[in-house]
Amino acid sequence: MSQHSFLTYIEQRLRSDLPGREAQFKMSPKPLDPDIVLPVQKTTTSTPSSVLIPLFPDANHELHIIFTLRTNRIRHAGQISFPGGRNENNETLKQTALRETEEEIGVDQRLVTVPGSITPFYLHRTDNQITPFVGFMSQKPEMTLNPYEVEEAFTCSLNKLCSDQSVICEKWTLNNSAFHVPYWDIHRVPLWGATAMILSELLELYRDFLSENNFG
Repeated sequence: MSQHSFLTYIEQRLRSDLPGREAQFKMSPKPLDPDIVLPVQKTTTSTPSSVLIPLFPDANHELHIIFTLRTNRIRHAGQISFPGGRNENNETLKQTALRETEEEIGVDQRLVTVPGSITPFYLHRTDNQITPFVGFMSQKPEMTLNPYEVEEAFTCSLNKLCSDQSVICEKWTLNNSAFHVPYWDIHRVPLWGATAMILSELLELYRDFLSENNFG
C-alpha cells in the first residue's frame, strides 16, 4: 500500500511550524476561579515521557486513530489515553513510545512509521513532560492487550473527531475546584485532559491538510 498523503504532509510540517500550545489549550480544562493558574512549563524534576498517536487507514483510505482505556490498576485509572509511558534505560523518547505501544496493545514496532513528534506537553499533576509521536501503519493492526494496563482499545476516525458535534463542555469539580472541561463524546468514558489537548494539535494539523488539499 502506498504512503498515505497525510503522512507526507506531517513529514513536511514537522520541518517548519506547528500549531503548538494554542491548539492544545483549546481542549484544556479551564478553572472558573481566575486566581487559579496552572503551570505549563516543565520543572527541573520533570519526568520525560512519551506517547504514540497510532494512525491507520481503512479500506476507503480514511484515517483512524487508536485509543486505549486504562485499567483501574494504574495511574490515570479509567481514562482514555494514547499508549505510552516514562522514558527508561537511556532509550530515546521515540523508542519509549514504540516500546510502550508494543507492551500495552501488542503492536509490533516494525509496523509503525514515525515521522516525528508534535509539541511536547507538560502535565503538572504528575510532573511529566510528555512528547507525542505520530505513528502511521498501513492498515489496522492486530492488537493483544496487556490486561494489567489496558481495559479496552478502540478506534475513531479523524473525520468524526473533527466534527464539532463530538465536542462537549461541562462544569466539573477537579481537585476541589470548579472547571469548564471540554471533551470528546466518542465513548462511554469522556476523552479529556492531556490526551484531548495532544489530540487537539494533531487534529489542527489534519484540518490544515484537508484545507490545503481541497478535501473539505
